[in-house]
Amino acid sequence: MKVTVSTLQKMKAEQQKIAMLTCYDSSFAALLAQAQVDVLLVGDSLGMVMQGQTSTLPVTLEDMAYHTRCVARGAGDALVLTDLSFGSYQQSREQAFASAAQLMQAGAEMVKLEGGSFMADTVRFLVERGIPVCGHLGLTPQAVHTLGGYKVQGKTDLQAAQLMQDAMAIADTGAQMLVLEMVPATLAAEVTRRIGIPTIGIGAGVATDGQVLVLHDMLNVYPGRKARFVKNFMQDAGTIQQAVGDYVQQVRAGTFPGPEHSY
Repeated sequence: MKVTVSTLQKMKAEQQKIAMLTCYDSSFAALLAQAQVDVLLVGDSLGMVMQGQTSTLPVTLEDMAYHTRCVARGAGDALVLTDLSFGSYQQSREQAFASAAQLMQAGAEMVKLEGGSFMADTVRFLVERGIPVCGHLGLTPQAVHTLGGYKVQGKTDLQAAQLMQDAMAIADTGAQMLVLEMVPATLAAEVTRRIGIPTIGIGAGVATDGQVLVLHDMLNVYPGRKARFVKNFMQDAGTIQQAVGDYVQQVRAGTFPGPEHSY
């Protein structure tokens, strides 16, 4: 059965965990969909794992549209979620709509953007015009230079209060989902409990409504330094299909991430 935004909302209501992985091409899209991955994230992480960049910042909207077209052709019943690239949505809500429309025309079924309360007006503008939106809080890679590196966010009481305020603001705009990256597990659990839309964690503990990892990280393909939240699912698997299947099973069962993969 086709995964839609209504499916994801129903999964949260019924406490069924959502499995998400990044994906950048048609072949992997088909493999992931066959393994029952719910959401395929065409992430701007392709800058690092596909292009060899040192951050997501050089990735263009055209790059995102190209990879979205590739993924959409093989996605089957999985929902295709695509990142809005750096510089393609921050200038104005009209710019964000034009960029999101381009990605939707390429095959995206939801777009993701980074930022808290200051992006609420933009999110509302998109949602009111028929574009499903996923927010992204905590470590926001497009703001890595502002954040001073890839660091856990929301550790102090002040930071935690701001993140909660941002999460509620994004949810109140009509956004359909929210990614929480490198956020303390207790804070992510509280956000998940208080907002009505599904939360997807990456380094945010097991209490979120679902999990996401970068495909090249969980298959131990990417040669760069691995974050604490990354688990090598190829280590005990004989095939890529088995590794992805194990990931889905562990997310569904709530056994991944364990404390060693959380903050």
